[in-house]
Amino acid sequence: MTDIALDMRHHKRAFADYDPKHFLWSVSPDGRVATITLNRPERKNPLTFDSYAELRDLFRGLCYATDIKAVVITGAGGNFCSGGDVHEIIGPLTRMSMPELLDFTRMTGDLVKAMRACPQPIISAIDGICAGAGAMMALASDMRLGTAEARTAFLFVRVGLAGADMGACTLLPRMIGQGRTSELLYTGRAMTAEEGLHWGFFNALHGSHAVLAEAETLAAQIAGGPTFAHGVTKKLLHQEWNMGVDEAIEAEAEAQAICMQTRDFRRAYDAFVAKQKPVFEGD
Repeated sequence: MTDIALDMRHHKRAFADYDPKHFLWSVSPDGRVATITLNRPERKNPLTFDSYAELRDLFRGLCYATDIKAVVITGAGGNFCSGGDVHEIIGPLTRMSMPELLDFTRMTGDLVKAMRACPQPIISAIDGICAGAGAMMALASDMRLGTAEARTAFLFVRVGLAGADMGACTLLPRMIGQGRTSELLYTGRAMTAEEGLHWGFFNALHGSHAVLAEAETLAAQIAGGPTFAHGVTKKLLHQEWNMGVDEAIEAEAEAQAICMQTRDFRRAYDAFVAKQKPVFEGD
């Protein structure tokens, strides 16, 4: 076994017992689906310097998870996330030096990078306010389920900043188009739930009482699939933005050949022959 393989095995661990300091963490009975709950409902679940950093580190660590196969993000108290805390983040930022500011903006961008790089599909269950950094966390997720009350705002302009924050100018146009993105980023207005559904931001809308359960059900369905292959799908969905068509087709040929070497591929074939439903194990 190579030194690299030994190092990766050393870092592999279960995350069922993860104990966060700045949000809630729960795991489904089968240990495959983790739910992150932003839990400052009295202020609509804003982020702080510490919660940004802990979320970034968690998603980085999930690359080594032996148990978690899908992740749900939600907020407590009828709102998703109101963005960076005005008193705990925006106030201190006005007193920082340029190097300190750059450290902060790079950290927030690293949260998005970590969400995109972790192999687990991420589903956001969004009710109420979903603004600023909260909107970016939703955007960085693989899928979004919302409610009729969801209001999503990339409101950086409303605090005197550019709409270019945490990858908004590259991620949002790919999802809803350049013109719609320009309107939201220049005005800072909230995108309604119906607009979000029509424009492709939301995969579906559900009642406030049901959206989290629907997200966890979808996550469980995905977690029951060939999760190694899901990780490959997520990686290629991200990487192919920067590829030409020929390069992308070659990358997919190589990726699929790798997936054909997994036990899950053989399990699916054996189940088909036996006229049974395959039971995937993620290897």
